[in-house]
Amino acid sequence: MVAGRKLSTKVLVGTLLATWIGSGSIIAGAGLAYDRGFPALWFNAGVWAALVILYLIAGRARKFGQYTVPDILEARYNKCARLLGTLVTIIAYTAIVSYQFKAGGMVLNLITGISVDQGIIITAVFVIGYTVLAGLISVAYTDVVNGIIMTIGLIIALPFLLSNAGGWSSVFNRLPETHFQLLGDMSLVQALGYALPTMLLLLGESGMYQRFFAARDETTARRAVVGWIIGTVIVETLIVVLAVIGSALYAGIDSEMVILHSVRHGLPVLAGCLCLAAIVAVIVSTADSFLLVPSTNIMRDIYQRFINPNLSQKKMVLYSRIVVVILGIVAFVQVRFFERVLEMALYAYTMYGVGITPAVLAAFFWKRATAAGGVCSIAAGMAITIGWEVLRQPWDIPTIYPALGLSLFCLIFISILTPKVDKHKWEPFFG
Repeated sequence: MVAGRKLSTKVLVGTLLATWIGSGSIIAGAGLAYDRGFPALWFNAGVWAALVILYLIAGRARKFGQYTVPDILEARYNKCARLLGTLVTIIAYTAIVSYQFKAGGMVLNLITGISVDQGIIITAVFVIGYTVLAGLISVAYTDVVNGIIMTIGLIIALPFLLSNAGGWSSVFNRLPETHFQLLGDMSLVQALGYALPTMLLLLGESGMYQRFFAARDETTARRAVVGWIIGTVIVETLIVVLAVIGSALYAGIDSEMVILHSVRHGLPVLAGCLCLAAIVAVIVSTADSFLLVPSTNIMRDIYQRFINPNLSQKKMVLYSRIVVVILGIVAFVQVRFFERVLEMALYAYTMYGVGITPAVLAAFFWKRATAAGGVCSIAAGMAITIGWEVLRQPWDIPTIYPALGLSLFCLIFISILTPKVDKHKWEPFFG
């Protein structure tokens, strides 16, 4: 679960980068860039802002020394917060895994010509099997290799695609002016509707905290965040740039296929193979991590905490592997619920970001937060996200606004209206 708490800075940087950059970036973010140009960077801007805040949290999280985010929620609030946090994680993370499966199916369809549905099945079987065999230590070290392949592949692709497009002057001439403006054809409300879900997801992301808990010490965790910031800004910007060039080269294609299409048809064979390997690497790295986290939550935060406290580590590992298979099947079923990866990503990011993140940040930054406020914040964020999506976003208001608003309202006002917590509750998070 925490790789023996011995991961170095370099390994942490690699696994954090490879886990975060998945089909949400390669498929959804690139598709947004194909449609809107450089204003798609708003999808990534929230991530960059979140990473700066995480630098302040990483050392404290490692010093706290637990295993999961629900561990944090119970220690700071109560066991109801742990249970609700686990439920939110399962819902959001299986949705994230499901669109990794879909992205894998799209890649296999492009390469081999098999149907996307067949590709999804193959990807699901591979990812579930791979995660069952590996714990966090295996995932972390293979993520380093995946991160290197991904970065090199994207860097190599840039000059080839730009040359095919006839240089930047040709790209400018082929695309609308809005593709090169700050907001383009979006309003600020729309832009923040893309930025806020990604920011909030990352600020509370369980896989990231699990890696902080796996660091050798607090200093290692903080240093890893610095490297992660640099790598994420470079890689996510590269993806947007490649997608914009692809939109100038290939009009009329499915926007979410732009990176895959550009790699398949715009690069020499060897460079194209390397890039496809990079894309598969980031899909697998993200999928295995987002399967591992909820399986850890179920075993650690429900089964061991409430059902069998004396569970041996050997049985913990065995049962965790069984849970991975079950969650993988749940993720596979969810593929049918959304037509586009971007829709799935925004739903999952919002669910987790408004359900978990306000309560987690309050644990580290607000001594006045109470158990009632934290529990109500998690419940409200989860309920409004589901309800607003079921109603198909009334009045065209993105789900993030009502869900975040009510989550924060509950956290702040209920905490103010309830008695102050004892010092021993908040002291470990501020020490």
